[in-house]
Amino acid sequence: MNVPEGLRYSSDHEWVQVDGDTVRIGITDYAQDALGDVVYIDLPSTGATVESGTTFGEVESTKSVSDLFAPVSGEVTAVNDELADAPERLNTDPYGDGWICAIKMSDPLQLDALLDAAAYTALIDG
Repeated sequence: MNVPEGLRYSSDHEWVQVDGDTVRIGITDYAQDALGDVVYIDLPSTGATVESGTTFGEVESTKSVSDLFAPVSGEVTAVNDELADAPERLNTDPYGDGWICAIKMSDPLQLDALLDAAAYTALIDG
C-alpha cells in the first residue's frame, strides 16, 4: 500500500495534507483498494461546517457504500467537483487528482490526534 510521508491519517482511512490553517482531504490508497471500483461520491458543499468524526459525504463502489468522516472540524472551503464526473480518480490517484475537499480548520490542535505515515502503516498492517 502507498502511504506517503508528510501527510496525516485518520483511523477512518482519510488522509490530510496541511497547508497553514487549511487541510486538503482524501481517502487513502488502502481505502480505495478496499472499496473497489468507485462509481459515485457524495461531496460536501462549499461553505458547510463539519465536525471532526462526523460524516461529511459518502463513497459508493461496486462493492459497498462507505461514509466519509471529517478528520478535523471546520468550514469546507473547496470541493473537487471533477469527482462528480470522474469518481474513479479516487482509485487511480487517491493522493493527487482524487482529493475530496479542503477544510479551514476551526481547531488546528485536532491534527495531533491524527496518525503519521508509520503509525497508519502499522494500523493497516495490524
